[in-house]
Amino acid sequence: MLDVEVVKQRDPAAIRRLLDRLPDWFGIPESNDEYVAAAATMTSYLARTGTPPDVVGVLLIERHFPDTAEVHLMAVDPTIHRRGVGRQLLDAAEADLLPDGVRLLEVKTLGPSRPHDGYAATREFYRAMGFLPLEERDDIWDPGNPCLIMVKPLA
Repeated sequence: MLDVEVVKQRDPAAIRRLLDRLPDWFGIPESNDEYVAAAATMTSYLARTGTPPDVVGVLLIERHFPDTAEVHLMAVDPTIHRRGVGRQLLDAAEADLLPDGVRLLEVKTLGPSRPHDGYAATREFYRAMGFLPLEERDDIWDPGNPCLIMVKPLA
């Protein structure tokens, strides 16, 4: 596991730089602009490493209701995938959400009906973190981008 510091801090510019490193997952400029704008207002967890600290991962949390929350964005530098950074980000968020009354965490990702190796790995990551597939929808995002909704009960 890579040793990172997870901090609860907003840094839209760092998130822009991180998304630019992930064109296979975040290749729609308008969507990236929306994520960066959301980073200025949503609860944000940053994974940092090095001196000076470099942001190598981000998790944005959106609250819809008092007992539910959504992973609005999760991104980890592709050079360090599968080294525990995503797990550390989710663990930090869940540690805050659970005592605040959140019982269900949701994430949306590209559905399996559109083959994509990177997103297959993303779905495997969320499954390993305890998320279960709820449904795949064709009416949430642009045509041709099926949305898989996954949920995780927090206990």
